[in-house]
Amino acid sequence: MTTDRCEPRILITSRSFSSGTVDLVERLRLAGYAVERSGATHDLAELRGPLRYATGWIAGTGPITEGHLEAAPNLRVIARYGAGVDAVDRGAAARRGIVVTNTPGANAQAVADHTLALMLAALRGVVRGNERVRAGDWGVWQSRELSGTRVGVVGLGRIGREVVARLAGLGCEVLGHDPYLPPADLALLGVEAASPERMAAECHVVTLHAPGGTPLVDAAWLARIGEPVTLVNTARGDLVDESALAAALRAGRVAAYAADTLRVEGGHTDSPLLAPDLRERVIVTPHLAAQTVEAVDRMGLAAVDDLLRVLDGRVPANLVPPPRS
Repeated sequence: MTTDRCEPRILITSRSFSSGTVDLVERLRLAGYAVERSGATHDLAELRGPLRYATGWIAGTGPITEGHLEAAPNLRVIARYGAGVDAVDRGAAARRGIVVTNTPGANAQAVADHTLALMLAALRGVVRGNERVRAGDWGVWQSRELSGTRVGVVGLGRIGREVVARLAGLGCEVLGHDPYLPPADLALLGVEAASPERMAAECHVVTLHAPGGTPLVDAAWLARIGEPVTLVNTARGDLVDESALAAALRAGRVAAYAADTLRVEGGHTDSPLLAPDLRERVIVTPHLAAQTVEAVDRMGLAAVDDLLRVLDGRVPANLVPPPRS
């Protein structure tokens, strides 16, 4: 989508932006800005032209490097469409006076709902049952109820707290871990403080909502499992050592794994968790937990509102500070 180069321009590189019920592109145009959409991978060769004219950038999950910012002499604000800002070179942005914002919490309800859906599907064998019926097999097996189950929640940010609220409504006993929260704060959430290692030993279900970067579910953690555990991951693929988890599934230490992410995403993947013999006990969705109409509208509105605030000389609601030097 191209427009008159004389107009102040907003670059959009998020696939789902303005795909909900609110026409956010029209909102930007009514505010006096031209809109140009480009690839979500943030390929620098592709973006050099659009960045040259961009005043604001509503950015997806692709990397934003110093090279991108060097190609954008007029850029004043990067509005990350989502919560994560790890892919943004915030130091380079700060040196150029470029404001960075994000949309924390906009997709928390959507991801929490998806977490519960994966949890129930894994516990009750929903995918396995569907596939067997289609193959003509109406044999039944026993499964586990979620109500009354002991569930470990690793990470109690916005999404983790939404998950806790849903589990409480189902009568679950919830153990929680978050290194940034003292036990007293966890108690206010109705959560008993517990280490991830204790969760492995005592919980029937463990769900991951922590930042990525370091494997949490590794061979050592898996070796601590008491009775077979159902593991859910709607956070980051690199929280899990996939080879170790596949071995634990085959050994029966892990009853099922349900995730919205893998370590490597997009196109063909050779993840050991997708091996044919694990098909009935591994459920993977294509990173769609946040992709509800409601969440798309909330993220888009938050990104646009903050972008326009910055361009109008006002303080954004969700300012991301530069990194500490």
